[in-house]
Amino acid sequence: MHEIQASLHPDENAPVVNPNIYGHFAEHLGRGIYEGLWVGLDSEIPNRKGLRKDVVDALKELCIPVLRWPGGCFADEYHWKDGVGPRESRKRVYNTHWGGVVENNHFGTHEFFELCEQLGCKTYICGNVGSGAVQEMSEWVEYMTSPSESPMADWRRQNGRQDPWKIDYFGVGNESWGCGGHMRPEYYADEYRRYNTFVRTYGPNPIERIACGANATDYKWTEVLMERAHQHMNGLSLHNYTLLDEKWPPSGSSTEFSEQEWFSILKAAVAMDDLIVKHSTVMDQFDAERRVGLVVDEWGTWYPEEPATVRGFLFQQNTLRDALVAALHFHIFHRHSARVTMANIAQMVNVLQAMVLTEGPGMLRTPTYWVFEIFKLHQGGRLVPIHLKGPEVHGLPAASVSVTEKDGSYTLTAVNIDPNDGATIAIDLKARLVSKARILTAAQMNSHNTFDQPNHVQPVEFVGYSLSESKLHLNLPSKSIVAVDLTF
Repeated sequence: MHEIQASLHPDENAPVVNPNIYGHFAEHLGRGIYEGLWVGLDSEIPNRKGLRKDVVDALKELCIPVLRWPGGCFADEYHWKDGVGPRESRKRVYNTHWGGVVENNHFGTHEFFELCEQLGCKTYICGNVGSGAVQEMSEWVEYMTSPSESPMADWRRQNGRQDPWKIDYFGVGNESWGCGGHMRPEYYADEYRRYNTFVRTYGPNPIERIACGANATDYKWTEVLMERAHQHMNGLSLHNYTLLDEKWPPSGSSTEFSEQEWFSILKAAVAMDDLIVKHSTVMDQFDAERRVGLVVDEWGTWYPEEPATVRGFLFQQNTLRDALVAALHFHIFHRHSARVTMANIAQMVNVLQAMVLTEGPGMLRTPTYWVFEIFKLHQGGRLVPIHLKGPEVHGLPAASVSVTEKDGSYTLTAVNIDPNDGATIAIDLKARLVSKARILTAAQMNSHNTFDQPNHVQPVEFVGYSLSESKLHLNLPSKSIVAVDLTF
């Protein structure tokens, strides 16, 4: 049993956890959009305006703050005009990145905004720099946001949308160092400045612009972009996936793994902290006031596709191990919320570390889904810095804890990464009452939900706590995640 002491250090100047840290990502990849989100108006699967009712309803429970679309690598070959107008007339194209399937463009601009309206979330659109022209990007922004009489706004009205939409965030290209054009940072910095000039604000709502940032440890990319273009951006992205042994290409299995591989994945997850520290240090050289946010708009576990699934569709199962990866990431993002203003897990449905898996009319919530659900009260809370003192396992802290305060309440989440031993945590805090406590755990490291057993891994009431004289004692079972809501 690991014994851990925790002390809170309330600070009224501590940063607020931006709700966008709990953002999501949906790309035209595998069954992420089609079958996962979009089934069409004539589908026998219940839908609202072509969007799966069961999936959207499940996702709404997470209070999703923002959704990034249409990619990913797909974004830099996406030509938006192919995806508007009557669906039967839309251009059919070849998806060169993901599975070599035909993209019918039935899910386009109008459908994306409809999805965001149904979810009640902000919009984050990624534009095409790799194979698209400045004019194409400029006209897309005009089509979506112009309230005036203009060619693109008039076309939008002809296609059924009278009022302009609001773009909250616009990404100028995706992975321009790789699938988005294999550019040098100096070249992309100039291209960013050029394209960004024509992402104009047409109405009363300003658009926050996100520049393509680094791949994992490419600190030079961050340095060049900040030096040459920081004054023209609101955010700089960072992509980093959790890989077995931190090596590309993905290896291992999402469901069949050893204890050594359990810790390898968790070590790769915790490495996100070092990445953020180092990229933030570079950004601080040019932006000491931290006006530019670090946007981790692709993160999550990546394993080889499940056996007998389509190559290139990136469909993987999702176990308790992935839930711990998500929880550890959120604790890291919380700690760095003075710089990290958004994070978008890859991806929302049926792809990589998904919230939801579908199979025909069936749908299940993954263990990662439940982490988002039990952590959602952290959104918009003020960070309460915490210091932990306790043992390590396999070179990692045995436990991780995060606390936020909002509206007279604490939200505390705790993770025990040890798959074998429990942990006790004692925390001094001015709390009078536990209003809700839940735990996410399972008997096996690789426990997961299937369509035969869709509720095998899900939160249950947590009773392993006591509260006396403002001191909270937690008894965490092995490999567990706990969320406790308290009033004071």
